[in-house]
Amino acid sequence: MRISAVFGLNQIVSHGFGLFLFAALVPLMRESIAITNWHLAAIGALTQLSYLAGALLLGFIGNKVCSARLVLATGSLTTILLYSMSQLQHPLIITVVLVVLAASAAISWGAIVEIVGRHSKPERCSTYLSFASSGTAWGYGLNGLLILMVVPTLGWQSSWQIAALVGLIVVSLTWRLLTKLNRQPSTHTIPVQAMIPASKLFSTIIRERTALFACVVSLLLGFSTMPFANWLSTYLNELQLPATLGGYTWTIAGVTGMFAGVITGWIADRTSHATALMIIFTGFALSLMAFVYDPTQFAVLAGFGYGLMYFPVWGILAGWIRQSFSSTATMQICSICMVTFGLGGALGNLLAGYIRDATGSLELVYIIVTLTVILMALLTLIIMRTSPSSDSKLSLTV
Repeated sequence: MRISAVFGLNQIVSHGFGLFLFAALVPLMRESIAITNWHLAAIGALTQLSYLAGALLLGFIGNKVCSARLVLATGSLTTILLYSMSQLQHPLIITVVLVVLAASAAISWGAIVEIVGRHSKPERCSTYLSFASSGTAWGYGLNGLLILMVVPTLGWQSSWQIAALVGLIVVSLTWRLLTKLNRQPSTHTIPVQAMIPASKLFSTIIRERTALFACVVSLLLGFSTMPFANWLSTYLNELQLPATLGGYTWTIAGVTGMFAGVITGWIADRTSHATALMIIFTGFALSLMAFVYDPTQFAVLAGFGYGLMYFPVWGILAGWIRQSFSSTATMQICSICMVTFGLGGALGNLLAGYIRDATGSLELVYIIVTLTVILMALLTLIIMRTSPSSDSKLSLTV
């Protein structure tokens, strides 16, 4: 599990801090920086498009670049940019930095999928990947702790500096792990270079049931979870709720995700991936319905449901795909999943910004998010009822 732990730390830095620390700190940053609602909408949309671009780039050229180098390069870049956020005051420059951080996060996760897939057995892949992806949950939890413990005494700038320090430590640990892995044989039963030609990537995804389902779910995932995360602190502030409630909600989401990643990955490997997805989608949908009914009472419950669903879903989907494809092809397909996730996230954030500007409230946004998650659960139910008893085995040598 060491490989999962180290790459989980990478997820803390690239996703927990790189993608979500700004959303957690933005109400506090706005006290000293003139960040408008439209700035927030633009940042939300552009970061998702940047995530899309990074994933798309990896999908087409990832097989030509060493995944280990990609992980180290993105980790180093992210660390530098996290520190720079503590020094910036202009909204435009902040937007540019956040856009680069988003692209770096997408490339980092795709490379992690390839490395874990290459050095783990397919029947254990979902467990390892879900554990690694739950590193984002640790980032959420740390974001909440930074709001509750660091910001009140040292200011929001210190949060970015602490995030950068963590990034520096993680890059060092990752370099040591990758050095050891390079000396070990791969667990592949097929050539590592087995891949999907770039010209056939999209047609393969459309033809193959598992890959197509993963991409559709990723689209809906981005459309629902990105507005939920990016606008949550703003929505709680709109309701005149204390900032500490946002801190507790982020912390609960993180703590839940820490355990959900291991448990649901284990369920996916030992029962079925569709069953694991059904559990996490249903849990998030129920918590969202309670949150929409009474945000004041059920904000923390929504954080629990979010942590249950968002963090392990990436490992479950990647592990499902890995059962049927080589690690390189899995990385390519997961990259396209991240592209559809980015498209969904951009659309969701733009819609949220429009609704907030038109109505002055985010209530409708969270109703739409709830309906989207219910749709994801229904799609999974359809897959469960129409799929063979075991996950379909697709060609490993496309």
